[in-house]
Amino acid sequence: MKKAVLIPDSFKGTLSSIKICEIIKERINARFPSCKVISVPVADGGEGSVDCFLSALGGERIWCEVNNPYSEKMSASYGILADGKTAVIEMAACCGLPLVEDRKDPMKTTTFGLGELILDAANKGCQKIIVGLGGSCTNDAGCGAAAAIGIKFYDKAGKEFVPVGGNLEEVVHIDVSTKNKALDNVEIVTMCDIDNPLYGKNGAAYIFAPQKGADERTVEILDNGLVSISKVIEKSLDIDVKNIPGGGAAGGCGSGMVAFFNSDLQMGIETVLNTVGFDNMIEDADVVFTGEGKMDSQSLRGKVVIGVARRAKKQFVPVIVVAGGYDEDLDKAYDEGITAIFSINRLPQDLEVSRYHSEENLSLTVDNILRTVLFAKSL
Repeated sequence: MKKAVLIPDSFKGTLSSIKICEIIKERINARFPSCKVISVPVADGGEGSVDCFLSALGGERIWCEVNNPYSEKMSASYGILADGKTAVIEMAACCGLPLVEDRKDPMKTTTFGLGELILDAANKGCQKIIVGLGGSCTNDAGCGAAAAIGIKFYDKAGKEFVPVGGNLEEVVHIDVSTKNKALDNVEIVTMCDIDNPLYGKNGAAYIFAPQKGADERTVEILDNGLVSISKVIEKSLDIDVKNIPGGGAAGGCGSGMVAFFNSDLQMGIETVLNTVGFDNMIEDADVVFTGEGKMDSQSLRGKVVIGVARRAKKQFVPVIVVAGGYDEDLDKAYDEGITAIFSINRLPQDLEVSRYHSEENLSLTVDNILRTVLFAKSL
């Protein structure tokens, strides 16, 4: 084995994707000392995305002062990759649910800080900005972020204001002519791994607002606000966001990124694969190792493992999956390009027991896979 590419998702609550890469690389180096190993740790756009990109491509973390979900000053960071032209921003860095602690209220929280981070990256000369949605405490359809880059929102009295989840219905007109010129030639890509629409029973408010502190009545108010703002966006900007898959992500910020930032919404793994140049990376690879905490029916919807397998299949590169566990009925996964799936858990233990042995279990599983590869080569 001369070249291996490692591109795992994290095992939620047990191992980060960076740690998984370290363990697999260690075992490969032990069994195949001359093998070239390329590590591409993956995060889906939420917490850890910046670290993963910096680990894979190099760069630096940038800190700046922005507004938190309650418009209080805070220090937040994002990454600028080694090319100096690409920034990676986690929405959760300034709009994350943990930031509000015991003050959960999606009627009042804002995405203003996200817009500030995006603008800071543009002002530093970044020509491409990757934004990861996820883990937010907001439900303002990204209007706060839009206000931070100069877009203006007006009520029926002609008064300008910054909308939040609870007053979206007050917006009657949006003026994008005042948008900051620093963003004019900046490509913005949004990582979004859900397909929920902006509003409705499967939309942002009904599906996600309860975990952000909304009761049943509040959910109705928030949903009505999303319905209203979508109509104003269509009227003022001539953009229809109501049925965009993923538009309901992060309290409707998915729709806001499309409407206000002219952004594409992409599955997180597709953004990662494009950014790291995965197709070229695996041209001469002997194997790709990927994985996640649990392989199930959700995995087949195009997340990390399947996204990787589909790309590798086109070049006939074998894909080995290591996972904490996997369900039955995964035959379709093999059709997508996966060669084999291995569970790292050696004994029938509850997660609360096995999670504390994840590192050694992963190491032993990978070592057994490599022993099999060595045996196969001897035949």
